[in-house]
Amino acid sequence: MHPRNVSPELTRDDEPEIEVGRPIWWLDTAGWVWGIPSKLLLWDRRIDNHRITEPTIEAATDYMQSAELAHIKVRLNQYAPLKDFKRLKTNRTVAWPYRYTLGLLSVGGEAIFPGRLIGGDHFNPFTQTVHLYSNVPAIALHELAHAKDFARRKYPGTYGLIYLWTPLYHETVASRDVMDFLYARGDRAGIIEANRVLYPAYGTYIGSSLGPFAPSASMPIYYATVLSGHLNGRMLSREVDDHLREYQTLFASRVR
Repeated sequence: MHPRNVSPELTRDDEPEIEVGRPIWWLDTAGWVWGIPSKLLLWDRRIDNHRITEPTIEAATDYMQSAELAHIKVRLNQYAPLKDFKRLKTNRTVAWPYRYTLGLLSVGGEAIFPGRLIGGDHFNPFTQTVHLYSNVPAIALHELAHAKDFARRKYPGTYGLIYLWTPLYHETVASRDVMDFLYARGDRAGIIEANRVLYPAYGTYIGSSLGPFAPSASMPIYYATVLSGHLNGRMLSREVDDHLREYQTLFASRVR
């Protein structure tokens, strides 16, 4: 078990850990339309659909209990910048220079460019808040895996700064944790979903990281890495039963 760096004040929050935004049909419809490019990129109509259903909520709840993330707030299609600012002030695991520079910018950005409209599932380490707009359990698990990862870091502010510069390590850690979580539970359907969503999503980060090295070819590189993620995820899904057996065999040998 890794040491945990958690603000006690956040665990004493009387509000529920998971909050759901009030449905606003015209705003949610506009957000759905705005999210069409993301739906096409990841080839999943549930991306940024702004309607979170029970399977996604249950997956988030199970993971939070398993990872002991009582300090994390999950906002499901909710706009609450004032509440997030309060959490920013309370989150003393992040040093104040980070909170009142990068943290303020992050909360301000979420206020000015609301996810209720533009979508964009993400974890904010400065407020210890997961924002979800997609009805995809694998994405909920992935963002919560970021929260788990940050809770193990002695200097989460610096770790967050590194993410802004190069996110590949953080994304790798989170995706691996999700797969471990699903394999440990033998969740075949969840593994297939994670393969088909998280691999192309990871491809977007690879493409964005490689683009600056070849600016004239940045877009072809970006889409090539996303396509590679789709192909890899689907190939892995075809072999999921074999991988599950291998995992169970390996786990059994470790127990002995």
